[in-house]
Amino acid sequence: MLDALDSRLLTTMRANPRIGLTELARLLGVARGTVQARLDKLIARGVISDFGPTITTEQIGYPILAFASLQIAQGRLTEAVRWLADVPEILEVYGTSGQADLLCRVAARSTPHLQEIIARILASPAIQRTDTTIALSTQIPFRIEPLLQAAVTPPTP
Repeated sequence: MLDALDSRLLTTMRANPRIGLTELARLLGVARGTVQARLDKLIARGVISDFGPTITTEQIGYPILAFASLQIAQGRLTEAVRWLADVPEILEVYGTSGQADLLCRVAARSTPHLQEIIARILASPAIQRTDTTIALSTQIPFRIEPLLQAAVTPPTP
């Protein structure tokens, strides 16, 4: 669970990713040591997973974003995941319920390049079928701030 200070701390850090601890403490109206202690606890709990920059794939030559749903041969999930880990254009892989076993977020240079990536994915005997959807636009970019606020608001009965 998060308390109000944790939520404000995380929201302020997201709004100002290069902010220093002293400035963060000033904006939150708490001591620098409090900010450091809170950050240490949030990191230890796995709430904060990294401090790296967010990379825009379009700006590094990969303007195509697609989602590939994969059906995996029975009992071969580990083999499939190992195969996918060797494909650099695969940004994320999630285990899912429903028709597909895995959902992959894929970046490609072009639609022919995407087709090559899908062919590479299907070259694994552990992967039986793919269903690919190309994202045309981002309607709501990744966001966490509304969830940070909801995490400290008690649920209504």
